[in-house]
Amino acid sequence: MGSTHALSGWCAGLAVAPALGLTTMPTLVFAVVVAGMALVPDLDCGPSTASRILGPFTGGISWVLRRMSRALYAVTKGPRDEDWSGEHRHLSHTFAFAGLLGLLTWLGTSSGIGRWVTLGVLVFGVLLAQAALGDWIALVGISGGVALSLHGFTAALDGTRPWLWIAVILGCVVHCLGDALTLSGCPFLFPIPIAGETWAELGSPRFLRFRTGGDFEARAVFPAFAVLGVLLIPGVWGLILYVFHNHNT
Repeated sequence: MGSTHALSGWCAGLAVAPALGLTTMPTLVFAVVVAGMALVPDLDCGPSTASRILGPFTGGISWVLRRMSRALYAVTKGPRDEDWSGEHRHLSHTFAFAGLLGLLTWLGTSSGIGRWVTLGVLVFGVLLAQAALGDWIALVGISGGVALSLHGFTAALDGTRPWLWIAVILGCVVHCLGDALTLSGCPFLFPIPIAGETWAELGSPRFLRFRTGGDFEARAVFPAFAVLGVLLIPGVWGLILYVFHNHNT
């Protein structure tokens, strides 16, 4: 579900940020954007949060994406691929799509209107994250953005630009991996043919998969990511160890 996708994106953002050399505030903004972008692949589903978030604008993008996915599936499906429409969990649920969207983000943020593109992607990411997880994550993103802007709004946007495309790719990849844990799997390796399927639904072993929106996701998967999402916040784990050490001494 959207909330689990967003929360797993938040965790992934917090985990990857140190490797990018980001300090505390940029880390929090990065994680919020990844959380939002983890909902983007579901633009191929009309009723999804991503498709409805900006009304007719994202609804129109969803309409175009679904038809592009349908057309691509029709001309690329292998001899063992199912006779499906090719809309949901196809084009936008691939690593190729994640890479393409990341490339477009990089090109857009590097263009003459790069600062406007950067601002647009940031706002879109925060809005998606807020829609899935609530106002707290929007508050985190906005607070982080304000803190980064203390040295100048333009400087903050320029500082965001080098990692924004990574946040887009990471969010989409996390979404695909999340769907790979569900019963339906996810064709994230398209267009690599696997056993006669161009759109092979890959995933974890069957006994480790769960039903989307089922009790296991609500009672085990989401709570696990919630705990991890707190522990990964910069400084939290160190604080826990400090308190534990003082308590035992």
